[in-house]
Amino acid sequence: MIRNILSVGGLTLVSRALGFLRDILTAALLGAGPVADAFFVAFRLPNHFRALFAEGAFNAAFVPLFSGTLVQEGHAAAKRFAEDVMALLVVAQGVLLVAVMAAMPGFITVFAPGFSDEPEKFELAVLFTRITFPYLLLISLVSLYGGVLNSLGRFGAAAAAPVLLNLCLIASLLAAAPLAPTVGHALSWGVFAAGVAQFLFLAGAVRRAGMGLRLRLPRMTAGVRRFLTVLGPAALGAGLTQINLFADTIIASMLPTGAVSYLYYADRLNQLPLGVIGIAIGTVLLPEMARRIKSGDERGAVESQNRAVELSLTLTLPAAAAFLVAGLPILSVLFQHGRFGAEDAAAAAATLQAYALGLPAFVVIRSLVTGFHARHDTATPVRVALAATVVNVAVKLALMGPLAQVGLAVGTSLSAWVNAGLLAWLLHRRGLFTADARLRRNLPRMALAAAGMAAALWALRSPLSPWLHGGALWERVGALALLCVAGLVVYGALAFGLGLVRRSDLGRLLRRDRGTKPPVSPPPVSPPPSP
Repeated sequence: MIRNILSVGGLTLVSRALGFLRDILTAALLGAGPVADAFFVAFRLPNHFRALFAEGAFNAAFVPLFSGTLVQEGHAAAKRFAEDVMALLVVAQGVLLVAVMAAMPGFITVFAPGFSDEPEKFELAVLFTRITFPYLLLISLVSLYGGVLNSLGRFGAAAAAPVLLNLCLIASLLAAAPLAPTVGHALSWGVFAAGVAQFLFLAGAVRRAGMGLRLRLPRMTAGVRRFLTVLGPAALGAGLTQINLFADTIIASMLPTGAVSYLYYADRLNQLPLGVIGIAIGTVLLPEMARRIKSGDERGAVESQNRAVELSLTLTLPAAAAFLVAGLPILSVLFQHGRFGAEDAAAAAATLQAYALGLPAFVVIRSLVTGFHARHDTATPVRVALAATVVNVAVKLALMGPLAQVGLAVGTSLSAWVNAGLLAWLLHRRGLFTADARLRRNLPRMALAAAGMAAALWALRSPLSPWLHGGALWERVGALALLCVAGLVVYGALAFGLGLVRRSDLGRLLRRDRGTKPPVSPPPVSPPPSP
């Protein structure tokens, strides 16, 4: 399981690394002014709808139904089902696109009401969102193609597609920005180009896999009705997550200029461990637990969940500690260039520290919610998410005045702990999860190792300060690299010394990695027609 988690996280890490390069260039060329705020809202809005319609809810409904049709009815029936869903998707997204494009000023007024007081920023947000919003239709089709490929056992193309977004945005910054009216114009067109590139890339991959889809007229077939029935509850759960993100955008738009940008840059760093660790663990743990539960191995399922929680915290606690102690050096070296100044870096660093308080909870949620999903219970996590959403919005509204964007990040972190705590309590109450002896033994060791690493980083900040906050770029990057390596060495030494990581575990993992890969199952064959 750990080997699979590391494999899934590898491609995500490549995309995130390119994303950081993109953000470094964005910070240097765009800064944190009104143009930046307008672009980040224009970039966030289609991505909010993407997470609601194209990734979370859509994948949860489409992939199981497509896979079942493929196994039970064969290739032709699965292809026709995918084409029927694609027809429905194109019509629904087309209607949404036309409506939003026609009513864009009102749309921005609803989702970024604070921009109405600044006409220039408001007009830029309207224009940029008109350019970026078609990305939603394109990326929805990308999600459908990705679901088809994953069901066919072809994971590489779908995992590599996000890399194209970062490459297109980097190209727009380096090549198009000098020719555009503003950097925001160039980035907005880069988002649109990325949607086209990802769509064409995955359409080709699906065609090569023998599942080329044709656009048909929409039909309300039995398969489509089943898809819509499953989509409803999944959309509700995804919608609660997006309400939290919409609340960030709406409330942040009411704060002084720069707040939206500070939240963006801080969240980009915070999303690195969350994306690489949390998503990879959730992706691998669900089929692992579902297989064990289906075979009657409840004890093995709980053991898998314990190891997933343990791995989540082992990898996430040092990241959270590093953000708390060294957030300012990290942000200043990565983003303090050009129009992104020292005050911007300090404001974003304070926001990152607030996000870091909830980072372990966010990653552990991925493991805990799988305990419900693997048992076909999708309602309980939705109810828990609703309670956490109420806490999130209430705390944001209470703290936005005294703490500005930092208060919004505090609300996000506090709601994550409420979510994780309720999930763990409900699993334990139902007898579905109990922290085993190994997890209970290692929890204080993780905390001690992370605290020791934090102390080492704090001690190194002062002597490295002249290079971290001044001098040539290569000196700043070198000092940050030294700080990171020192933190890794200290945490690794403490992890081994405290018995958190054992040499025998690493040896078994490496021996398995050098072994041969398991054979890939052949695609299912349709049964012959009845005589």
